Amino acid sequence: MRLVVALLIAGLSLGAPAQEQAETREFAGQVGSRAAFLVLHSRRASDGSWQLAGEYLLLGTLARRFLDGEASPEIGVTTLREGTTPILFGRSPTAELRGSLRPGSFRGTRYGPGGQQQERFEFSEEFPAMADYTATVRCEASGGGYASSLAYRVEAGKLKSLDWRAKVEPSGHSCNFTAAEQQPFKGGLRFVAGRCNVTLRDLGDYVRASAESCNEQCGSQAYFEPLLIDKRGNCRLMRPESR
Repeated sequence: MRLVVALLIAGLSLGAPAQEQAETREFAGQVGSRAAFLVLHSRRASDGSWQLAGEYLLLGTLARRFLDGEASPEIGVTTLREGTTPILFGRSPTAELRGSLRPGSFRGTRYGPGGQQQERFEFSEEFPAMADYTATVRCEASGGGYASSLAYRVEAGKLKSLDWRAKVEPSGHSCNFTAAEQQPFKGGLRFVAGRCNVTLRDLGDYVRASAESCNEQCGSQAYFEPLLIDKRGNCRLMRPESR
C-alpha cells in the first residue's frame, strides 16, 4: 500500500498546479462472487479529470491486484488497468475495470486482457458499524525487514487499551502508538493520539487496522503497515504475495 501511494505521488504530481486535489477512498464490495477490499488514490487535474492508482484485495484468497487509470467526468466512465505488480507502465494488463465511480460507490464490469467480459464488480464506501465489536487481540506480523506487534482491547465498541509498535530493518527505526482517546467514526472505530489516528474496519472474515498521520510517532524510515486480523486474533501484513 505504501508503495502504491509513493508511485502515485511520484508519477502524477510532477508539474501539477497548486489547485489540484488529491484524496484516498476505501471501499468494501464484490468482484464477481468474491468479497474484496479496494483502496483508490486519486488526483484531480485542472481539466477536471481524475488520475487514479490503487489496489484491491480478494479477501477469500488474499490475492492482491494493482490498478491505475482515470475517471472522466464528461462521459461518466472510469477505466482502470489491472496488474499483479504495483508498476503497470509498460506491462500488459491482466484485466481492466470499467465502470462508474461516484460519491459512495464504484460499480461496473471487469474485462479480460482480450476484452471479453468476465464478471461484474460493485464497491461501496459504506462499511459495517462496529458499535457491538468486542475483542482482545495480541498479535505479531513480519516480513521483508518489517516487524509489527499490535495489542488492543475493545468492549462493545469502546476502547479499553491499544498499543501498536513497528520496526524497520536495517535502519532500526521504529513506531510506537498508544491510543489516548476514541473519536466518533462511521463505519468502524477510530483511536487517536496527537495527530496520529488508528482505524479498525470490519471486512467480514477480517478486521483491518490502519494508521494515518503518524510521523510524530515514527522514525524517519519507519511506518505502520496495515494489518488484517482474523477471527482468532491472528494478524498478518496486508501485503501478501500476489497470485
